[in-house]
Amino acid sequence: MPAARTQLVVVMGVSGCGKSTVGRLLARRLGAEFLEGDDLHPPRNVERMAAGIALTDNDRLDWLREITVQLADASASRHALVVSCSALKRSYRNLLRAASSELAFVHLHADEALLTQRLQARTDHFMPASLLASQLQTLEPPGADERAATFEAVLTPDQIVALAATWLAQPHPPPSPP
Repeated sequence: MPAARTQLVVVMGVSGCGKSTVGRLLARRLGAEFLEGDDLHPPRNVERMAAGIALTDNDRLDWLREITVQLADASASRHALVVSCSALKRSYRNLLRAASSELAFVHLHADEALLTQRLQARTDHFMPASLLASQLQTLEPPGADERAATFEAVLTPDQIVALAATWLAQPHPPPSPP
């Protein structure tokens, strides 16, 4: 069922939490386009991560700017967009929010053991399980003043999507300025 108003959503969290799977399903549920944020990483970032080197804030900046451009374009053209993006820090989310004050974050949370298990089972991704610890250290969960909701990744993707769609359909006051 398409959303009543234009939806701009970032499905966020550390590697292995299910951002891409949930993002694709949520986009379908909302009648939105889905954008895989990992596809926008410059080759240098992919090479660094594949080599087990954690990205710095500076490494992530161009990537986050490109995602912001995609969100701003969707906002300007009034089409719904769901993006998978780790958005680990508040400062990253603030940059993404520059695209639209209506941007919502669906934060997927899981404990380290489940994340490690998922990452070790993955064969089709450049992000090695060895970088999980650095992502967990970097993660700043969304604050109460951000338009964000956290969902436990132990739920099935369909359960998360149902809960997230219900949350997104509720009226939300605009977030406080960063």
